[in-house]
Amino acid sequence: MDKLIIGIDLCDAYTQAAVAGRDETWVIPTVICRKKTDGGWYVGEEAYKYTLMGEGVIVDKLLSLAVKDGTATISSVKYQGAELLRMYMERILAMIRAEYPGVPVAQLVISLENMEMKLMDCLMGCADALGISRDLVHIASHTECFVYYVLSQKRDVWGGQVGMFSLSDEALRYYELKVVQGPRQMTAWAEHEDLEEGFSLNVLDSPSGARMADQILCACGERLLQKKLYSSIFLTGKGFGRTDWAPEFMKQVCHRRRVFAEPSLFARGAALKAGDYLEERSSYPFVCLCEGKLRSTVAMEVMKRDSRIQIALASAGESWYEARSVLEVILDGQEEIELIITSPQNPKQKRLVRIPLEGFPKRPPKTTRVRIAVGFLDERTMVVKIVDRGFGELFPKTDAEIRHEPDPVPSGTGDIPLFCRGAGGPSVFLPGTELRDLSSSSPGDGGFCERAPGGIFTD
Repeated sequence: MDKLIIGIDLCDAYTQAAVAGRDETWVIPTVICRKKTDGGWYVGEEAYKYTLMGEGVIVDKLLSLAVKDGTATISSVKYQGAELLRMYMERILAMIRAEYPGVPVAQLVISLENMEMKLMDCLMGCADALGISRDLVHIASHTECFVYYVLSQKRDVWGGQVGMFSLSDEALRYYELKVVQGPRQMTAWAEHEDLEEGFSLNVLDSPSGARMADQILCACGERLLQKKLYSSIFLTGKGFGRTDWAPEFMKQVCHRRRVFAEPSLFARGAALKAGDYLEERSSYPFVCLCEGKLRSTVAMEVMKRDSRIQIALASAGESWYEARSVLEVILDGQEEIELIITSPQNPKQKRLVRIPLEGFPKRPPKTTRVRIAVGFLDERTMVVKIVDRGFGELFPKTDAEIRHEPDPVPSGTGDIPLFCRGAGGPSVFLPGTELRDLSSSSPGDGGFCERAPGGIFTD
């Protein structure tokens, strides 16, 4: 093996890791311990061992601690949650690298149950601290990794509707996937539902508790699966590491359906997604619309060489965390910027977002250049900032800028939930990774549209 392609499913209770081309996966409790005698740090089962022996102090729920900006005091030393998470990730990757000495990390995808920006920023910071380029690190939701894993199977597995139950100590979730063949490409629609009937896996240790858990799953299955035709059903999570404790539920889901159990599905799906980044042409030619992905396309009409064209600032199916665009245009008398939002579900339905250029200097036509920056706080919330860039020495740039927050789309008004929000704090732009030439024939103006990787805006 000449390159490591890694998928990591990172949760508060357990972490699972998979390497492309390897059958076995790693399952490690998400805990870290500092040994009292030598001050060394240990994770997973080793952390539990030294804690039970009285030789260490353990910290768990590392993701929650990092998101809440929490701290843990060990031997009179206070550690930030983000620092503990970084040390945990460092040891997980060291564990994987030890199996493949000298092999560089080519791609790493981290799968999360909840796509929270603070946690995602923290994980990208971990990559920086570990010397892994951000270009090689991506973050995906459990739902997206479910899609990648299922669509890596034969077509008869996902040709119709696909359902999945995920059972862990943290939650019981139901996922659903439907692939629709459009005129140009396939669209994979996936969503999940958190089920209130979740239970602790400790109940499975007793016969009575296992029977109760079996009954709970049967009730969920009856409610969610009735009157639907499925190509397949998947079972994942630690709770489905074995299924003999749920005979009635298994009888229910297996009735006239194909059922597959894969406890490490999210980690394996993440590894498949990681491998796809290395392909010149994607092995998954579909638009994925699910948690962590934009459901709408944001575009803007511009004139280029006397032709009116649309420039996509963000496309449906892109990761909202990585969707960052900067566009510089020359105004030809316009007093507002108009963005067009469309949904692939109904491309004829459009929502127009008009942003008045209030406070911008009045200049003759084609003598005002503005920079439009678009980013996202989540899959529903778009951040827009517009800055005056002047026009060379004739019209120097000013401090005029706009941060805009249109009203959100009311519920029941269609399939375009995206809305804008004002950006707070300083605004800077990351280096672009994709260049679209919008050069004008006017001197001194090099318009451009670039894409930048995820994170914050930088200047």
